[in-house]
Amino acid sequence: MSESNVEATPAGGEERGRAASVPGEELLRLTGVKKYFGVRGVPFRKAGAVRAVDGIDFVVRKGETVGLVGESGSGKSTLARLAMRLLDPTEGRVFIGGQDVTKLRGRRLRPVRRKIQMVFQDPQASLNPRQSVGTILTTPFRAQGIKPTRAQLIELLHQVGLSEEHLERYPHEFSGGQRQRIGIARALAVKPDLLVCDEPVSALDVSVQAQVLNLLADLRDELGLSYVLVAHDLAVVRQVADRLAVMYLGTIVEEGPAEDVYANPAHPYTRALLSAVPVPEPGVVRERIVLTGDVPTPIDPPSGCPFRTRCYKAQDVCATVRPTLEEVSGEHRAACYFPESSEPPTSERTP
Repeated sequence: MSESNVEATPAGGEERGRAASVPGEELLRLTGVKKYFGVRGVPFRKAGAVRAVDGIDFVVRKGETVGLVGESGSGKSTLARLAMRLLDPTEGRVFIGGQDVTKLRGRRLRPVRRKIQMVFQDPQASLNPRQSVGTILTTPFRAQGIKPTRAQLIELLHQVGLSEEHLERYPHEFSGGQRQRIGIARALAVKPDLLVCDEPVSALDVSVQAQVLNLLADLRDELGLSYVLVAHDLAVVRQVADRLAVMYLGTIVEEGPAEDVYANPAHPYTRALLSAVPVPEPGVVRERIVLTGDVPTPIDPPSGCPFRTRCYKAQDVCATVRPTLEEVSGEHRAACYFPESSEPPTSERTP
């Protein structure tokens, strides 16, 4: 279909693609997804591959903001790229909007791109330095066979707190926070239902982080967006997430409503992560849980529970069979044979 005979819907119009979505419907589902990378110089074999994502079931529904957290190297960004179909899964299936897109390639993926878009971690690297902001915002329209109007591009900028004069400028003329706003505007161009945000504030100053997170929250309320928010900072995710999934060594070890996970972490790994978050109350300090040992290599992960080599509750059974996600309470689930049952310990700081 040529650009000349396609009429673009205004960025804020009533005909947005997500308007027809049913509340609570599944926007994204990953079933049994694995992603193994071969080791350079070594013939690819699953036994000797890097197990970046090792058997994950993951769902995002309409209206949800799901926080995906964990240490560096836990597989968060790889899972985000699998969800976007920027990477092909080694095993498992990916559903976007109820459609199985696991085997789709090239042009067949274009209609799917309208439903799900990505905001990358480093806006300086993800924006073409040789293109003006106007050209950057035009690109996703043209990829869908649409010729946008200047008014549409201006409206996209207004939605992220920028103005018309910024259309002719280049990425190097903006601050880091402004560049990330341009990246968000580009993602909004094709009116997606779901944004996958890969650590969108980790490269920004703390004060700017709050502004960008507030912008994402405002866009969620205004446009009915859903998010997958990848982060290693649990304090950042807590500000906007409805549901939390904690990753360790390519697996999800705990998931559930964000407030439940924060108030009562069931997995020892989640408990240790939360113990490192400062308590924003004078006179109160959380007891620090220091994990011993290094994160195991994803080339040769431990048998049984992947966390057992660093876990302070590990027993013999943990080395046999990998625990599956089991209900702790309601929708709160943890993959642990000996889940925690009390709130994170806190104590009064001595004067």
